[in-house]
Amino acid sequence: MTMTADEQTGEGQHSIPMEGEDITPKQDGGVLKLVKREGTGTELPMIGEKVFVHYVGSLLDGTHFDSSRDREERFSFELGKGQVIKAWDIGVATMKVGELSQFICKPEYAYGSSGSPPKIPPSATLVFEVELFEFRGEDITEDEDQGIIRRIVTRGQGYSKPNEGAAVEVTVEGSYEGHIFDERELKFEIGDGVSLGLPVGVEKAIMAMEQGEEALFNIKPKYGYGNAGNAKYNIPGEATLNYRIKLVAFEKAKESWEMNTVEKLEQSGIVKEKGTQYFKEGKYKQASVQYKRIVSWLEHESGLSEEDEKKAKALRLAAHLNLAMCYLKLQEPNQALESCDKALELDASNEKALFRKGEALFGMKEFDRAKDDFQQVVQLYPANKAAKSQVVLCQKRLKEQHEKDKRIYANMFQKFAERDSKKEAERVKGGSKENGDDEMEVENRENDAASEAKA
Repeated sequence: MTMTADEQTGEGQHSIPMEGEDITPKQDGGVLKLVKREGTGTELPMIGEKVFVHYVGSLLDGTHFDSSRDREERFSFELGKGQVIKAWDIGVATMKVGELSQFICKPEYAYGSSGSPPKIPPSATLVFEVELFEFRGEDITEDEDQGIIRRIVTRGQGYSKPNEGAAVEVTVEGSYEGHIFDERELKFEIGDGVSLGLPVGVEKAIMAMEQGEEALFNIKPKYGYGNAGNAKYNIPGEATLNYRIKLVAFEKAKESWEMNTVEKLEQSGIVKEKGTQYFKEGKYKQASVQYKRIVSWLEHESGLSEEDEKKAKALRLAAHLNLAMCYLKLQEPNQALESCDKALELDASNEKALFRKGEALFGMKEFDRAKDDFQQVVQLYPANKAAKSQVVLCQKRLKEQHEKDKRIYANMFQKFAERDSKKEAERVKGGSKENGDDEMEVENRENDAASEAKA
């Protein structure tokens, strides 16, 4: 017959007294907390935050079974995510930085009836001394650049989260340096947030949330209002924003695999119009999001009827052409070039694709290649005056580049000539040098030439 920890140590013979405040939500005495040293500040760690602690684990008779202090390495985990025993998720959430506390944990809040052999017996009540050093909010950015940090106030339900195009119902409260500048209840589609005055970081934040979740977000300028700030809300450039967001409800947009061909073609037409509207308003980033959706829906669609294939091809071509234009406006010529190449795969002599490819290459300072594309436009479409002007401009840039190169090399060789003249004068004055020195001088000159050319 298996004995409990209480039975093993003898009733009432515990070396560690059963004392402390019951901190369990059910108030069932499952976790007792005794503060041994008070922490500092007022903030407590929240769900999902990474906490850093030292701990010593003991049985009720005082026998140590584990200690991070012995390993001289702090232990870290994400709070409230079930990565540790239930007692820890409950207990550490009540601690302040610098606090040292003792937690007495009943089996149902620790390792249960099975224990954790060989060190922790079945149905064992455990004692942990825990010291909290720091806690950090959860970085939800794709690049993990600390640009959007989340602190969960209330956990949501389920595992599903809004996707691009999802219809969401939220409450938002934006603040800057303690002043609330935006407080609203909103219903919109993910991707339309900028038209409502929301920074891009708010949409990224919402896409990381579960239904019913309420969380605090610290949003850096890159994901906020950037260098420009926001005049309407009196937010200066390079401002870090704080948002409190509650995701009340949402309905996910259909993923590509959930739609049949008719739905994909229909939705593509709708988002194309939406993208065009954004483009007209100068919202190029938002427009590009819409055009990318068309590509993702139709790029690998196969087995279409002749009529549907024709519609799909026209929509994909328009999406790539419009994406190229968005990227040119956003001064991202490399991505514009990629979109143009994809458009030309669909229509090798497309006037807009060739012209925009030339613009992308011009933006990348590849004037020779850009000139070739503009000349091809002129050959295929002689009425295109803009292409003729661009050919002339490319020739001008190439000439300027050539003249610059000539000046660089002329100056370089002039320096070498002056240096050689000086060395020759020194040689005549001081007598002839050894052959080895002459060879070294030649080698030095070659190295100098290489350095000059790089510069």
